[in-house]
Amino acid sequence: MKILLVNPPNCGRSIPEENYGINAIKMIFRGEPLSLETLAGNLDGHPVAITDLKADPHGLAPERLPFTPDVVGLTGVTCEANTVLALAESLKLRFGAVVVVGGHHASCDPDFFSQPYVDYVVTGLGKLSFRQLIDTLEAGGKPDIPGIRTICAGVPQPFTPRRYTTADLVDNRVPRYDLVNQHRNTYVMRGVGGKTGFVASAFGCTHSCAFCCIPNMTANRYLLHSNAAVVRDVMALGDVDTIRLVDANTFGNVEIATDLAHQLMAAGVRKPLVADVRSDTVVRHPGLFECWRKAGLAAAVIGFEEISDQRLSLLNKRNTVHNNIEAIRILKNLGIRIVGDFIVSPDYADADFDRLERFIEQSDIDLPIPAVLTPIPGTPLHQELRSHITIDNLDYYTFTNAVVATRMAEAQFYRRYSGLLEHCLAQLHSGGAHARKEND
Repeated sequence: MKILLVNPPNCGRSIPEENYGINAIKMIFRGEPLSLETLAGNLDGHPVAITDLKADPHGLAPERLPFTPDVVGLTGVTCEANTVLALAESLKLRFGAVVVVGGHHASCDPDFFSQPYVDYVVTGLGKLSFRQLIDTLEAGGKPDIPGIRTICAGVPQPFTPRRYTTADLVDNRVPRYDLVNQHRNTYVMRGVGGKTGFVASAFGCTHSCAFCCIPNMTANRYLLHSNAAVVRDVMALGDVDTIRLVDANTFGNVEIATDLAHQLMAAGVRKPLVADVRSDTVVRHPGLFECWRKAGLAAAVIGFEEISDQRLSLLNKRNTVHNNIEAIRILKNLGIRIVGDFIVSPDYADADFDRLERFIEQSDIDLPIPAVLTPIPGTPLHQELRSHITIDNLDYYTFTNAVVATRMAEAQFYRRYSGLLEHCLAQLHSGGAHARKEND
């Protein structure tokens, strides 16, 4: 079967831009479509193409496609869900192909895609289940595959949840990085460094933060790729400047993470590495990060989220501000750059913005990234805030819009948020608090 996998274009809408003329708040995704490359890697024996509309907005033009597809696969996060539906409808009309939707939003809210022009919804980790679907369709059978929801004339059929195991990782198949080589120069991440290639080292997470949709991908399991597969994929990327390990917590298993660092060094990997880590892991295991610094860890992405223990507890972060501050000290002493994620709650007042700005200014975080607290459907946060949500249009779920009412006047909230973003950008350009002190 001829299979076309489609990554949606940059989309989503902006309240501050539309209502108040504040155009400095934009969320642009520049990374490669690793989920589609991964799916393609397990589709041997079938012609497969990837159209990345983020890198090539005209990629669906007839002259850009190598074939007329029998199956179209679409992926998307929540703010892309409406766009994915529009693409599904147009591609169904255009090709008459089987249309399959997967990705984060499909895993969190599969009923959203119950439409006449969608045939199947893949929930969670789909590398193996999607291949099973293709094999069943090619054999002319009726798919009854755990983790895949059949849609008939817009009506979802009985569904069997999938019990995810390491078999779903299909470790022996390399992602089809070659299918997007023509766009490699566009996959650049600000604050990380140059052309950035993605490698999956794990799926799921060891924690269950209230705002996070990642546990939905594996039914709350934490599944690790073999270290040999991770090293293989790093080597397969070829001409990139930086390797981004893409998972929620690269260091969820300290023993395996230590071994991975040694395997990367033994393989002669000499490219800077970027990985996600919890601050409490850094504090408990500083020696692990000494090892990873030798292996090439150049930057750690940490979800600091909030600057008060009370607010961290409300988010079920199971961490402390003390750990956050201590982790910054440990990593900076090792020469590891820090990308710090923060959450701005719609209930912030001026004093809260002031405190966060001071914390960021006084910290040694190289790239602070503040996002607006957003209750993604399917998360515990969405269940908690459902009655307070004022905006249901998923186009606004970009993490830069308040979809529940703000405590401040809305215009003032966005002016403060825009100012905070500018403050963070200045932090990036100045090199952080430590560099400013040296220059004083």
